[in-house]
Amino acid sequence: MAFSLRGVRVPPNSASLEEARRRTLDFFKSACRSIPAIMETYNLYDVVTVSQLRSTISCEIRKNAHITDPKVIDVLLFKGMEELGNIVEHAKQRHHVIGQYVLGRGGLVQDLGPKDEGTSEFLKQFYASNYF
Repeated sequence: MAFSLRGVRVPPNSASLEEARRRTLDFFKSACRSIPAIMETYNLYDVVTVSQLRSTISCEIRKNAHITDPKVIDVLLFKGMEELGNIVEHAKQRHHVIGQYVLGRGGLVQDLGPKDEGTSEFLKQFYASNYF
């Protein structure tokens, strides 16, 4: 299963924006086809679903939708193929995949509340003073 992506390579230069767009869609299809193998390899069934992982991949691709230079798109495709190859060949550990693609770049969102709820009045005044 890890050897299925070895034949897929990004050519060095796209002739036009349409060709770069087609290569991007081919990359997206190959990434989506490798999701079941990734889910099995990293045992992600208890953390994320296949559709959530697919939407994460699509968000990563759409993040660069404003780029119109085919050479820049080719570089991004190369980086994406390298990242996908590393994940499929198990060059990353489970917590790397979960941290980057399940939780996202923002990290955990559970600590959004105020930080000083359990702090005493003395510490609040101390932190507000110039001694800190």
